[in-house]
Amino acid sequence: MLTSIRSLSSRALGLTHRLAWLGPLVVRLTLGAVFATTGWGKLHNLEAITEFFASLNIPAPGVQAAMVSTIELVGGLLLLVGFGTRIVSLLLIGVMTVAIYTAKLPELHGVVELANTIEWTYLAMFAWLALAGAGKASLDHLIVRRDPSIEPRPHSGARTAGGMPRPSSPRIGVSL
Repeated sequence: MLTSIRSLSSRALGLTHRLAWLGPLVVRLTLGAVFATTGWGKLHNLEAITEFFASLNIPAPGVQAAMVSTIELVGGLLLLVGFGTRIVSLLLIGVMTVAIYTAKLPELHGVVELANTIEWTYLAMFAWLALAGAGKASLDHLIVRRDPSIEPRPHSGARTAGGMPRPSSPRIGVSL
């Protein structure tokens, strides 16, 4: 009986590993569609967005409205194809942080209410994409696969297959 459970567990884990590419894809497509759409709408209604930003006391509301709208539109489109996902996610984390701080925080009464906002959910999803990356079904993955010189940097304790410390890459620049 225990052997059957272990076998079933092993097969289930194998399946989840083979389907791991689906998680980042679904999150990217969802966020990309939402933010490309909202960015497009904001760019076509900049006057109202500028007035809204002014009502929140955001400095330079006209510039900020255009910038946020562009980041949402272009960032959303880039997320859809999985290009520059980590950078785009960081930019959109900034947008969500400002949205929470200026528009949501004044009306919230605790962490539980914050966790129940859609802005917090978006922020959490962007944080995951920034840390985990776009996944295998993305242009980011295709580019890294095609160019062997692009390699994720190992952390300082990285080891080679033989257990030896991985050599650090040479630094370019002036030593002080």
